[in-house]
Parts: sequence; structure tokens; C-alpha cells
Amino acid sequence: MKNVLITGGSGLLGQYLNIAISKKFNIHTTYRNNPGNCKEFPYSKINIINKNELRMIFDAVKPEIVIHTAAITNPVPKENQSAKEYFETNVTATKSIAMLCEKYKAKLIYISTDLVYAGYRGSLLKEDAKLIPASLYAETKLVGETKIKESTENYLILRTALLYGFGLNHSRCHFQNMFDDLKNNKPVKLFTDQFRTPISLIDAANIITDLAEMDVKGETINLGGLEKVSRYELGEILCSLAGFDKNLIQKITIDDIPNFPKVEDVSLNTDKLKSLGIGVRTIEENIRELVANK
Repeated sequence: MKNVLITGGSGLLGQYLNIAISKKFNIHTTYRNNPGNCKEFPYSKINIINKNELRMIFDAVKPEIVIHTAAITNPVPKENQSAKEYFETNVTATKSIAMLCEKYKAKLIYISTDLVYAGYRGSLLKEDAKLIPASLYAETKLVGETKIKESTENYLILRTALLYGFGLNHSRCHFQNMFDDLKNNKPVKLFTDQFRTPISLIDAANIITDLAEMDVKGETINLGGLEKVSRYELGEILCSLAGFDKNLIQKITIDDIPNFPKVEDVSLNTDKLKSLGIGVRTIEENIRELVANK
């Protein structure tokens, strides 16, 4: 089995990748602060900003595939987060990893975001659609894409849609908070005017595993679900399937949240993904499974 190195292995997606990838590959996963489930696998605690630490882990693992998920992902920086920190983590470290992948002849699978697209140019965007990131997070992820293309030809860039499901250990996502509030009969405020093509954490991890097995490189691929929905509509689907009260959902718009990046529609066309023989389940199928196993 091939050796796979995972960065950000304790993150929301990273922990699901640890599980999925370990079934098909020899994995070595990494984390910086919270270990999550990383200690259930061969692991290292590293700071990806530190080039020496990166070189040491590459030399020790000798990866044939690197899945780079580690990033600062907050669309709006927290009070203690600077633009410099975003660039060091999302751009500089990504370039270092890409250069090491080139040196070790490893394929780099980079987890980017649907938020790199212009959010006002239409629906179901293809990979060649206009790119106008509206947040510091999205901007740095896009620059990270550029640094990868400059450093190696052996890459896959996955522009990943809104992830939903239940985070493992310390990790959480908006869907999980929404589920808990609705379950406890608490009101939730959901956007009616932002549209995405959400993909479940389980599906995303399994698809990335499938892509890691394929001889595909030098491609940018949209990684999203089948349906274009707003967060409000996603909440309605959850209420219907889980038996929650839809009256608890309060409609809001992006403009109601001060300083929130205005991204109206970054729903993804996933024809390229499907052309590789990869299927995605519907939102209803995924949420039924999530509710049944909760």
C-alpha cells in the first residue's frame, strides 16, 4: 500500500479522512493542537509553518500521496487572527508542502474551497468559472492553488463545497450546531440568499480516498453535492427528516450579519467529478443516515 501523509488530520474533514484513507493506504496523519482521532493512527504533532518540521516529516514518512487539509478556515478573522497568519498558514506553508511533494515525487491533493468563485456570476459553476474570492480565507486558498501549480504538476485541487454532518471529538460545523439547537427546540437563523451544493463529511472523505487511488493529476475538480440549496432549505430538509419544528427556523440574509463576506451563489457543477465514475448521494440520503445513527 502507498504511504499517505495527511495535514490537518484533527480537523473537521481530516478526522474523517484518517478513517477512510487508512482503509486503503498506509497513513501518517498530523495535527497541531487538538489531536482528535489522530492518535488512533500513526501520527505526528507538527506546525506546518515550520519548514524544518515539514522536511523532517517528509523524510520520515516518504509519502507517495499528500492530502493537505490544514488551513485557517474562518471566513471572518477572529480578534486574535491577522492577515499575516492567514498567509503564512494558507499560502506559505502550502507552497512549502508543494515543493516537498515535487522533491519526493508525491502527488499533492489540496483541499480548496468553493468560495474562491465569484458569488454573483450564476449557478452551478464549472471549474473555469470566474474567480473572485470575497474573504481573506478564500483569497489565501486561491493563492495557495497558484503556488501549487507553480511548484508541481502532480496535484489535484479540490474546490470543496459546504461540508455538513457531525464533527468528531472537538470538531464541529454549522450543521451540527443547527441540529443540536433544533433538537432542543431552540430557534436557528439561516441564510435564505446564499446558495451552495453541500456535501457530507462522509461522502467527501470517501471521494477523496477514491481520487487518491486514481491516476489523475494536474486537475482542478469541484467537490460538491448534487443539489443547490440555501442554508434555510438545508434546515427545512433536516426538520422534515428528523421531525423537528420548522417554525424554529428564522429567515435571515447575508446583509443581516455585519462584515460577513457577501457570497450569493457558489453552487458547483460536478460533471468533471462524475466523469471519473464517482457518485454522490443526495442530501436526503445523507441526512437520513445521520439522523438514524445519531
